[in-house]
Amino acid sequence: MADRSLRGIRLGAQSLQSEEGVVFMERTEYIYACTACGRDTKLMFAADAEAPETWECRTCGAEAALRVGETTVEVDHSQDKAPRSHWDMLLERRTIPELEELLEERLAYVRARRGAGEDVTVEKLSA
Repeated sequence: MADRSLRGIRLGAQSLQSEEGVVFMERTEYIYACTACGRDTKLMFAADAEAPETWECRTCGAEAALRVGETTVEVDHSQDKAPRSHWDMLLERRTIPELEELLEERLAYVRARRGAGEDVTVEKLSA
């Protein structure tokens, strides 16, 4: 940088680095085909990197499959876990009769707590 003059250069707009002596990594282009919208997405990866079988489509967000030549890679979803809901996790810890018993206890507690409040509210509405 000593051989370059800073006079007349917009400091924030241009880089003073050059590409001299820089060796770029070898790259390979992969194409992902989206079955939902029918568009192709082209991505560049390093030549020694393993490309994933699926990629999110840039247009619709659906799953796009890697295309090798004219065929697309078949993606095996048999090992994928189904997402568990809160209800599923609750049923792992408690049985239905236990849940019914807990519900009755909570309803009795809420009714006892609201018991006086409901009468007052009804009287206010009717007046």
